[in-house]
Amino acid sequence: MNKVILILIATAIITSCSTEKDPYLISNNSIGHVTDTTMMKDLIQIFKNDSVRNDISGDSFTGKFNDITILDKEGNELLEITPREDLDYTSTAKLIKIIDPKYKTKKGIGSSSTFKEVRDNYNISNIQNSLRNIIISINSANLYFTINKNQLPSNLRYNSSIEIDKAQIPDNAKINDLYLEWTN
Repeated sequence: MNKVILILIATAIITSCSTEKDPYLISNNSIGHVTDTTMMKDLIQIFKNDSVRNDISGDSFTGKFNDITILDKEGNELLEITPREDLDYTSTAKLIKIIDPKYKTKKGIGSSSTFKEVRDNYNISNIQNSLRNIIISINSANLYFTINKNQLPSNLRYNSSIEIDKAQIPDNAKINDLYLEWTN
């Protein structure tokens, strides 16, 4: 009888531990404890051990405000969250800039990854050429990231109208910015 109770307790402990969510995991519909349905007002509770900064910019007439920045206890930026609607605390996030390298996908991709790591783990759906960066999209993961064009061969750096192929991007090119975007 005691063995049965002990097995039940051990099973309950193991299953409760396995359901705890990784606070640094990036997935299609979440980053840590923030999901695509999380309201801006809930960020204070989710990041109760960190700091949530929401600076209002512009004038009171326009009502525009900057992204919500999440900082750790030491003041290091973790995330920048752009809400769908300005000044609406029931709004959900539409875009999250992932700053802290602790945040990673199941495949280990984070803000400190290289292009080779991304290419080896995901199918790249689009590469856009802009003035200073290239923007690489991974639709299957709702992710896109930028690479500074200074990391590209010189013949690709100064012309934003040419098409850039993934074969032209050096393996060791570092991610400049990493974003998780929710379009719905």
